Amino acid sequence: MSTLQAVARGDNTTRSSGSSTRAGAARRWRLPRSAGWLGAVPLLLFAALVFGLPAGTMVFGALTTPETVPDGARFTGANMSASLHGPYLTALIGSVKLSAVSALIAAVVGLPVAHAVVTSRFRALREAVLAGAGVLANFGGVPLAFAFVATLGNAGVLTTRFHLLGHGWNLYGFWGLTLVYLYFLIPLMVLTLAPALEGLRRQWREAAHNNGASTFRYWMHVALPILMPSLLGGYVLLFGTAFSAYATAAAMVGSSVPLVTMQIADALSGNVLVGQDNVALALGVDMVLVAGLVMAVQVPLQRRSTRWLA
Repeated sequence: MSTLQAVARGDNTTRSSGSSTRAGAARRWRLPRSAGWLGAVPLLLFAALVFGLPAGTMVFGALTTPETVPDGARFTGANMSASLHGPYLTALIGSVKLSAVSALIAAVVGLPVAHAVVTSRFRALREAVLAGAGVLANFGGVPLAFAFVATLGNAGVLTTRFHLLGHGWNLYGFWGLTLVYLYFLIPLMVLTLAPALEGLRRQWREAAHNNGASTFRYWMHVALPILMPSLLGGYVLLFGTAFSAYATAAAMVGSSVPLVTMQIADALSGNVLVGQDNVALALGVDMVLVAGLVMAVQVPLQRRSTRWLA
C-alpha cells in the first residue's frame, strides 16, 4: 500500500509540475492586456477618418466666417444664431414635427403587425413578411417618391379613380409626406419589435390568466410595461430615420414642406441666398445635436429592455 501511495504521490507531483510548467509558459507568451487595444486601432482610424474628419470640418465651418469675406475666416457665432431664426428655425421645427408624428403612427401600427407576425403559426409566412419588411425598410428616395406620385399624385391612378382631389386629398403636403414616410417606417418598426416580442415568455401570459387577468389586463400590466423600453427605443430609431431623410422629400415635395434637409440643400446650392454655406454647416450641426440627443435616449432604453427580454 505504501508503494502505491508513493507512486500516486509521484504521479501527482509530476502532473502538478507539468501543469505549472505549462501555466508558466502560457503566462510568458500571454500578451499584455494593453496590447489588446491594438486590434481596435484600424477601426478607430477608420472612424476618425470617415466620421471624425467630416464632423470636425462641419463644426469648424459652422463656427467661422467664409474665407471669401474681406477679413477672411474668423470664429463667430452668427452662423449658429442664424440657423435658429427665421425660415431655418421653421424648417427645423417642421422636421421635428414630421419625424415625431410619422414615428408615432408607425410605432402604433407596427406593434400589432409585429405581434401578428411573431405569433403566426405559419413559419413560411412569418419569414416572408420579415424578409419583405427588411426590403421595404430600406426602400426610399426617388423610386419611392415616383411610386407614390404615380399612385396618389394629382394625376395618380387611385386619385383619378376615386376622385380624391374632390375630398381634399393632397399628396404634396404634410400628411401626404407622412404617408410616404410610413411606407418604410412601419416595416422598420416591425423589424425592431420582432425580437422583443419573441422575448415575451408564455409563462407570463399563463400566470396572468391563472390569476384571473384578461388579455387586455395582461397587455396593460405585464406585456406593455416589459415592452415599453423597446417601444420607446424603436420610436426614437424611427424618429432619427425620418429626421435624416432627404431624397424622398426632395423628389416629391421640394420646398412645399419646410424641412431642415431642404434648407441645407438650398443653402449649399445657393438657390435662395448666395454665400450661405456656413449657415448650412450650422444647420448640419443642429441635426447632429438632435441625433446625439436621440442616441442618448436610445442606448439606455436598449440596455433596460435586455434585462427582461434577454
